Amino acid sequence: MAEPISKVAEPILTEDEIQNQALEKVLEDITKNIDGIQETIKLLQELHDSGILEGVTSLIEAKEQIAKIVVEQSLRPPVTNAINNAMAAAGMITEINPETTKKMTESLTKGIQKAEEGLQLNKKVGLFDLLKLIKDPDINRVLRFGMDFLKGLGEGLKEKA
Repeated sequence: MAEPISKVAEPILTEDEIQNQALEKVLEDITKNIDGIQETIKLLQELHDSGILEGVTSLIEAKEQIAKIVVEQSLRPPVTNAINNAMAAAGMITEINPETTKKMTESLTKGIQKAEEGLQLNKKVGLFDLLKLIKDPDINRVLRFGMDFLKGLGEGLKEKA
């Protein structure tokens, strides 16, 4: 009786057969995606005609020189200071309650509007006007807020022992 086949011999392809299979696969992909390929060719032609493609090619060719310039510029003290300040500001903003920020920006907008209205009146403010304003609840609220803000700012400026 014959023995069962336990091993299938895979066909050994020549280099030409491998290239032909790869070429057939590429042609198949092209025919499946002809619209996208035509649009890509149009895009590349537009980029070439406008000179953008040449610029991008030059940037890629000069990538080492550009990287060196970027690194040198980013190590300058003004740039590192700006980065450090931005990071500190971002850290500070993350600690503020978003509702407080929203309320402050809305109040600031309203305050600017009122200030513009006051500028239009061009009215002088006397000492008695200031004393009356202190009794106004809105003015008193902002004075209290300002004093509390200054108190907190002063506490923050103390040197820690």
